[in-house]
Amino acid sequence: MPNLASRFDRLPPYPLADVPVIRRELRAKGVDVIDLGAGDADLAPPPAAVRAMAEATADPSMSRYPFQLGLPTCREAVAAWMRKRFGVELDPYQEVLPLIGSKEGLAHLAFCYVEAGSTTIVPDPGYQAYLGGTVLAGGEPYLVPLRPEHDFLIPPAALPEDVVRRARILYLNYPNNPTAASAPRAYLEEVVAFCREHDIVLAYDNAYSEIAFDGYRPPSILEIEGARDVAIEFHSLSKTYNMTGWRIGWAAGSRALVSALSRAKTFVDTGVFLGVQAAARACLENYDDWVPGNVAQFQERRDALAEALRGQGFDVTVPNATMYLWLPVPGGASEPFARRALVEQGVVVMPGAALGAGGEGFFRVALTQPAARLREAAERLGRLL
Repeated sequence: MPNLASRFDRLPPYPLADVPVIRRELRAKGVDVIDLGAGDADLAPPPAAVRAMAEATADPSMSRYPFQLGLPTCREAVAAWMRKRFGVELDPYQEVLPLIGSKEGLAHLAFCYVEAGSTTIVPDPGYQAYLGGTVLAGGEPYLVPLRPEHDFLIPPAALPEDVVRRARILYLNYPNNPTAASAPRAYLEEVVAFCREHDIVLAYDNAYSEIAFDGYRPPSILEIEGARDVAIEFHSLSKTYNMTGWRIGWAAGSRALVSALSRAKTFVDTGVFLGVQAAARACLENYDDWVPGNVAQFQERRDALAEALRGQGFDVTVPNATMYLWLPVPGGASEPFARRALVEQGVVVMPGAALGAGGEGFFRVALTQPAARLREAAERLGRLL
């Protein structure tokens, strides 16, 4: 068998790849495991999405190849929602692209713009698709630690000149996974100006735009003046609608950026199942009736877990968005702490270092269980102190 391509050696191990095995072994022994590791909520998708999917599966025309065009009414629903939610006008056929979940679009974007000798600017810690797409495209990711002294923002003015000169893509994600940080509008304006000055594509991962609390309404990067020249924004139904396994999202931005991504995808997939696109349309059309109630459940969970963890002695910053809390590890490294949490207390958390070296010293907990289970998890974690 031939050797793997050298680029594979540059891919880090996927975070906590052995955790499912340990979790299964513990459960086989009768241990009550509370899983707060993955951002995969236990809540149900909207009934409208389930009905739309059921109807689509009974329609033979929905089982044909979707190709990149996909379901026209889904594209139109995305454009209508973007207009209503952000005030952003988009051509549904030239400036919107359905994705098999935003992850594949974020990774495949690198195939459009990255080559040997070029680099991407990647938040550290951050979503593995940014780094993986860069490496598989033959480029070099430049990892920027997200630190509390910078409010977990990438400071563009502090980036090395040689990195900026070779950079093709800047990946940003606010509200942020895993730190739960939000970006002020002034910062987004600064980043757009930076990317325009240096001719860098701004890949804006906005997967958590709708899971926001206390009156906060995260913006679209496309609202920022000049962003249409350099930015492509990625949205997902996974978190907002509890549809992680359905694999549906979209990219939106200038015709040039969307067209490039669509062309790359033409060679690696034939689009999103039309039935899932029909379900996505139903979600967006029922946004006002369903999303606020779902977000309220996440807020209840956030408040319950934050209070319980504080009561156990943890240093908790309450975020105004996302489905995570990002907490300093009390006096130790993140991976040993996470393993102790799992083996000794039956609680799965995500060590910051598993998401990048810049995450060392922190751990992430996801709001993926009911409030009572979150309080129980906090009590167990408190025993580790």
